[in-house]
Amino acid sequence: MKIRRYDLAVVGELNPDLILKGDIVPEFGQVEKLIDKADLTIGSSSAIFACGAAKLGLTVAFIGKVGGDLFGEFMRQALSEYKIDTSGIVVDKELATGISIILARGTDRAILTYPGTIPLLSYAEINLDMIQQARHLHVGSYFIQDALRPDLPKLFDRAHTWGLTTSLDPNYDPRNQWNEGIERVLQTTDLFLPNAAECMKIAIENDLDQATNRLQAKIAYLGVKLGDDGALLFHKGKKYQMPSIPVEVVDTVGAGDSFDAGFVYGYLAGWEPEMILKLAVCCGSLSTRQAGGTAAQATLDEAMQCLRTLSGA
Repeated sequence: MKIRRYDLAVVGELNPDLILKGDIVPEFGQVEKLIDKADLTIGSSSAIFACGAAKLGLTVAFIGKVGGDLFGEFMRQALSEYKIDTSGIVVDKELATGISIILARGTDRAILTYPGTIPLLSYAEINLDMIQQARHLHVGSYFIQDALRPDLPKLFDRAHTWGLTTSLDPNYDPRNQWNEGIERVLQTTDLFLPNAAECMKIAIENDLDQATNRLQAKIAYLGVKLGDDGALLFHKGKKYQMPSIPVEVVDTVGAGDSFDAGFVYGYLAGWEPEMILKLAVCCGSLSTRQAGGTAAQATLDEAMQCLRTLSGA
């Protein structure tokens, strides 16, 4: 039997985010406009999730792929500072690490992403021994991990064979091919964590209630992020709902990934569904207090204080 060295193994994409803040709209024709602030931060859904889980106290191993460049080194070093095991990250010196340029205006944002190594991590490059040493396997950004996507059902199947549970955050599909292979993946997924728009696209429904009715029959835990309206959780035919936590919102980048981290923490702790959802919403809401996806992520103490406030303790 493998020793469980990690609470969590994360397989996913790696890229920094360059976040530009300002009330402007870019304009072609060599028009220069000034912004208010620029921050180079940890980017990518999977990495932001991993940092959120580590900040809550989970032991985390990350498996991904970067190029042999400054952006790749930035990401590996940044994850290491969260005490995340980065030994499973593949470095290909012939490739360039991806990057996302985010223009944030109020609570909305526009995103331009150069994929770089994001779609190139393959099943053959994954350190399976590292996964066997974890309790749970999480994968983010399903639709942009092109090389991994066809083999993800096999990876989740093997994880179950090794005694792990699994979670998936699909994220947005820039190709608009929402149903490509995902039915097979959902058969091997224990926790499915889309937002409302993703939920409807994947279920091929224009109504969220119909979409959740269709998907909850396939998934043990279906958590649906509703942005400012909080989130939903469906488990064993029962629906749970939680509004967002009032905070002074600075930046919503990564809020859904922080939600995921709280959700997985509560699940691994064996909490009841209502408490899992409350913790997830606390983590997602608190993460919006500063710019970037990781700067304001909740510690376990902060998250528990939020839960006590919700419970009136």
